[in-house]
Formats: sequence, structure tokens, C-alpha cells
Amino acid sequence: MEATIAGITKIADAKALDVISLGIDQDAQENFYHPERQEARRKGAGGVPVRSADDYRALYEANRRGNFPLLRTYSGTDDFIRLAEMYVDTINIAWCAIPLFWFNQMDGRGPWDLEGSIREHQSVMKWYGEHNIPVELNEPHHWGMRDSSDAVFVVSAFLSAYNARAFGVKDYIAQFMFNSPPGLSDAMDLAKMLTVMDMITPLSSPHFEKQNGGTEGGFRIWKQTRIGLLSHPLNPDSARGHLAASTYLQMALKPHIYHIVGHTEAHHAATAEDVIEASKIARRAIQNALGAPDMTADPAIQTRRAELADEARAILDAICSLAGPGAADPFTDAATLAHAVTSGILDAPQLVNNEFARGAVKTRVVDGACVSVDENGKPISERERIARIS
Repeated sequence: MEATIAGITKIADAKALDVISLGIDQDAQENFYHPERQEARRKGAGGVPVRSADDYRALYEANRRGNFPLLRTYSGTDDFIRLAEMYVDTINIAWCAIPLFWFNQMDGRGPWDLEGSIREHQSVMKWYGEHNIPVELNEPHHWGMRDSSDAVFVVSAFLSAYNARAFGVKDYIAQFMFNSPPGLSDAMDLAKMLTVMDMITPLSSPHFEKQNGGTEGGFRIWKQTRIGLLSHPLNPDSARGHLAASTYLQMALKPHIYHIVGHTEAHHAATAEDVIEASKIARRAIQNALGAPDMTADPAIQTRRAELADEARAILDAICSLAGPGAADPFTDAATLAHAVTSGILDAPQLVNNEFARGAVKTRVVDGACVSVDENGKPISERERIARIS
């Protein structure tokens, strides 16, 4: 706590960030209201060990200086509504980051099973929407970091935006984590993100709103880009270069928000000094990118964009086919979404031996894109992969 308070003070005084993202340790995210479940040996694992509302107030007070940055944090992995109410009361939360399929028993981050956690996440989205607080779904990169195909990444990004809109979120922060998995080429990475934009942009159109019972302007999308958590090289000088280069590429999406992933990520948790340095590197890369040529016009990117859209539709069609008679909308029905994972339609290689997911899919980076492959390593379409699922 003391180090985090001091760090926030330094960052605010340096006017390095507009928003400070609070990394909270696992016990606080899962067991804030259950001290009997907390373990002393895990204290500080994954972030600052906040243990009381007054601790959150202390973090908020630490940034009441400099440029007075906003604070945002994560939804937690249990007691979602109680945490939401406390975040508003203590840190005046700028927006909340919420998963759809994750932070539960499937990844060992929370007590809920897969279907139950989906329902809980939908409920807390609805709560934030009713309170006019923006919501970010930190969802697709969890698939990408587990080496899912680009098509599964795109589908999870679409389902995230779709659920946010369906459950009343008015201002949706679409997160685009590049370099996930880290072996992607810049061109194919950009093609993947552009496909996500192609899929989610219609959700905010007046025509879509009218068709689905909404009101014009009721769902606004804000683009947030960031570097892959697992992509920074260990060498600090190389990591600085990666930070600048990836930031430059991300500007092709014309993001509203740039989320800094510090260049020290592979070596150590970022200190305040590291964050301030990363901010200076990123700002210069952003300034240079303002006059960049249109990288999205590359014919190879456009070809991949069309391929990925077709692959994503195949997966979405397969999800629809799982819906039972009581599912009014397969894309928001928790049982259908959970079945999409347990059936192997949504899958990633690093989910092998998982209690809920199959982990049966094989993927490879081929010509810069992450694609599904057969047992011989030959690329196959998502339709073919799904047809082989038994």
C-alpha cells in the first residue's frame, strides 16, 4: 500500500497519465468481503493488497494532485455489485473492466463456475449501465494469450460488445490488445483488429438500435489499444523499442484511449519511474504516428480482413446452433455461451486439461496470422475445425 500510494503521487505530479489503472491483488479481487478466505502468503500477488474501503480512499487521495488523473479498476471475481458500489463511493471509478468468460474456476481466478460467472458478469454490466458508468470488457486478449486462433479472438471481441450493449452499457470501451499471441506480424495483427471493428461498429448504428429496441446514440464505442502483456522482450532496451514500434502501429486504429503496458513487464512490475518513462516513449510514438500513411490500405491486410470476417461468422453460426428452445438470444444466453466453450467451439491450445474448456484445438502462426491447424500442422478453416469436433 505504501509503495503504491507513493507511486500514484509521483505519476500524478509528473502528469504522465490521464487515467491510472489500479492493479489489485488476487485476494482483494476475490475475497475482499471474505477475510476468512484470504491467505497471508498470497498477499500482494498480482497487485496492491487493498483490504478495506479506507485503503481505496487512500489511493484516491494520493492522486488528488498534479493533473488529477482518473482511476479505474477491475470488476473483481466475486461480490460484484458490492464491489461496484464501493468503487463508486471510494475512487469515483472512471470505468470498470469486466470479463465475459474469464476470472472464475476456468482460469482459477474466482469461485464461480463458467455459466454462473457469465450471468454475474452480465448483471454487473447492467449495474454499471444503469449508473451511466462506462464498461470495458477485457475479454479477447485472454483467448489470444492462450494462443487461440485469430478468428476466436475476433468472435470473443464481438460477443463482448454485443453483451455490453444488450445489458444496457451506454459507453463501451473496446479493448484491442495487440501482440496476442506475440508471434503475429504487424500486418496480420492490424487486420485482426480491423475485423473486430468491422464486427462491432454496426452495434452502435441507429439502424441496429431501432431494430433491437434501443434508442439512437444509446451505445457508444470508444477504442482502447494496448501492447500484448506477454510480448515485451526481457532486454530493457529492446523492450523500449517494442513499446515505441507497437504504439506506432496501434495508431492506425485511431484509438480514443492508449493503455500503456510498461516496457519492464517481462522483467519486473513497473515502478512509478518506469510508468513515467513509458509514457514519454509512447507520447513521442503517438506524435510521430499522427502523420503516418494509411497502413490499413495494404492489400494483404484487406484480404485477411475479409477472410477473418468469414471465419468469425462460421463460429458465430456454430454458437447459434447450440441454443436451446428457451434461449431468446444465443449470444447473450449464459447456458449457450458456456456450451460454446465446453463443446470446443471456443477453444485455445493452452486450455488443455481445463475443467471447462477442451484445449483440443491446435494453432500455429502462419504467414504472420494465428490459424487453426490439423494434426499435421496444416492450416484448416474454422468451419472444418468445428466439423471435426466430436
